[in-house]
Amino acid sequence: MDLFTGGSYVLTRLFLQRGMAFIYLISFIIILYQWKPLLGENGITPVHLFLKRVRFWDAPSLFWMFPKNSAFMVIAWIGLALALLALTGFSEKFGTPVSMVVWFLLWLLMLSYVNVGQTWYSFGWETMLLEAGFLTIFLGAQGTEPPVIVIWLFRWMLFRLMFGAGLIKLRGDPCWRDFTCMMYHHETQPIPGPFSWHFHWLPVWMHKGEVLGNHITELLVPWGYFFPGVIGVVSGVITLLFHGWLFMSGNFALLGALTIVITFSTLNDAAISAVFPTSLASDVARAFPHDIAVYLLLALVALLSIKP
Repeated sequence: MDLFTGGSYVLTRLFLQRGMAFIYLISFIIILYQWKPLLGENGITPVHLFLKRVRFWDAPSLFWMFPKNSAFMVIAWIGLALALLALTGFSEKFGTPVSMVVWFLLWLLMLSYVNVGQTWYSFGWETMLLEAGFLTIFLGAQGTEPPVIVIWLFRWMLFRLMFGAGLIKLRGDPCWRDFTCMMYHHETQPIPGPFSWHFHWLPVWMHKGEVLGNHITELLVPWGYFFPGVIGVVSGVITLLFHGWLFMSGNFALLGALTIVITFSTLNDAAISAVFPTSLASDVARAFPHDIAVYLLLALVALLSIKP
């Protein structure tokens, strides 16, 4: 019956936290491999030269204190270690305060890289990671009652992402209105995947179906995120299938994986346990300071949603 009501969100929180930890882990590994040649002291766009052209409040970052290669690498390794603590659930064993500190540090370290990353970090998924990462701070430790408000803030973020993407397409190239975009999208996308060639040669009627499916998934389905129970779950499953198709047909870096993680917020425990039979206890009530922090977060998101 929980599938048809709001239900509980203990497993939902688990999937969100583990998914976000995995995204952070991959992001810090990327930094370890790419940062020095791109943004290091002798990189293409060195951070120390960038900081001479901007003010601190334009690009707040820990690297204002020490924009050196050694600092870039040490902080990336720290971030990777923190991501592993979160991914394994070890940080959850010490309660909500420790959990929040770990997630805050992950967000702060990633913010420090993104804000000085210049062209290389100007894509949408970095901003998405920071927003989702900030929300994750307030989810609380496993074993405590999940803050449903934060789960719904993830849904609000997902709605803005999906519905906004749909509107941009309709306002942009006419091919999205005459259903021809997908006839050449797989061929011209920035980073084709191993199956992109095969997707490109699908029949014309399937390409037109892809465009129709895109419009339905991005313009109609997102409204279902705000319904509790089965409508919200079905909307989330459609979104997961949509991004699974995108993941197979191309390569959008962390965008697809991050969106899939955020989409977990639309699934309640009944839906998740139907696929992954398990259960977790959440018999510890949230502490009053945690509730206050959640309400302050709600107020902040509401304010920024009105005037970004």
